[in-house]
Amino acid sequence: MHSVKSIHRRRDLALASAAVLAIGACQVVAYADESPQQLDQSARAALSLLYKSDPAAKDLSKSAKEILVFPSIIKAGLVFGGAYGEGVLYKGDVVDGYYNSVSASWGWQAGAQSYGYVVFLMNDKAVHYVHSSHGWEVGVGPTIAVMNKGAAANLSSTTLRKDAYAFIFDQKGLMASLSIEGTKISRIKP
Repeated sequence: MHSVKSIHRRRDLALASAAVLAIGACQVVAYADESPQQLDQSARAALSLLYKSDPAAKDLSKSAKEILVFPSIIKAGLVFGGAYGEGVLYKGDVVDGYYNSVSASWGWQAGAQSYGYVVFLMNDKAVHYVHSSHGWEVGVGPTIAVMNKGAAANLSSTTLRKDAYAFIFDQKGLMASLSIEGTKISRIKP
C-alpha cells in the first residue's frame, strides 16, 4: 500500500513533467495558433485598453520605434510553471511581424493567471535585436524597464534612457510574482 506522501510526490512529479513538456512544446512550435487577422485584432484591442488605463503608455508610444503587443499571456504552475502567448510587432500602424512569448519558472508557486503586456522598443538597437535574434530573452540584450503607474508617470524625454519599456496590464487570476524577466520572445509564422 502506498503512503499518502508517496502518492502526492508522484502527482507533483507528474504535474512538473507535464509543465516542462508543455513549455518545451511551445518553444518548438513556430506557427501562430490564431490567424494573422485574429492576432492583429486582439493586439489592437489590447493596446487600446492599455492606452485608456495608462496615459503614460500612450505618450511613450509616440517616441517608440516599434511596439510589441502580447494581448493575452496564460501562466499556470504548481511548483513548476510556464507561460505562453502570441503577439504582434507594429511599426507605426503597420504589422511588422508575429511573435510568441514563452517562459518557464520553478519555486513556490501555485495557481493560474492571464495578463497582457506591451514592449515599446525605443531605439534602433532594440528593434534590430528583436528582428535579428533567434529569440530575445528578456534581461539579455537590450535594456528593458518594466513600468508601473508610479514610474510611468515620471517618464519624460530626459528620463527615457532604456532601450525598451514594458507595461503589464489586464491581470486576472490568483498567482503571485508576475514578471517578464527570463521570458523568451521569438518570431513565429502566421
